[in-house]
Amino acid sequence: MASNAKIAVVVAILALLQVSCIAVARRNGKAGPCADDAEGCFDLLAVSRRGDDGGAPAVMTVNGFQRGEEGGPSECDGQYHSDQDLLVALSTRWYANGQRCHKKIRITSNGRSVEATVIDECDSHRGCKDNIVDASKAVWEALGLNTNTGEVPVTWSDV
Repeated sequence: MASNAKIAVVVAILALLQVSCIAVARRNGKAGPCADDAEGCFDLLAVSRRGDDGGAPAVMTVNGFQRGEEGGPSECDGQYHSDQDLLVALSTRWYANGQRCHKKIRITSNGRSVEATVIDECDSHRGCKDNIVDASKAVWEALGLNTNTGEVPVTWSDV
């Protein structure tokens, strides 16, 4: 029985040390293997911090996925897509080196939710902030939002 108590104390101490190290790293800048936004790194803490609805806080921006609009073809499949489809690009860490390609996420704003498919990366190495859900016009419309607003706070989660 005493050995179980000792194990529990050691586990608790290790957990506290990990939390403390993460807090210090965040306060003093990035640390660890993802310090330089290495490919394949994504912020599990950012995804695990949840808003009131259970989703990760983010900023949603407007993106055009059709040929001739803001970006090039999708990172997931090299194709252009219709802005009438429910589509998003995620910041580099959330895009997770393509691990979320063609998977659905749930986006919530103003008490409404919509499911959209991840098809692209909003490259944080080229100026995209690390908390962006870059969404098609169809996503904005489904949430009852005006695209002229430019950006709105949302939460999102994997479906």
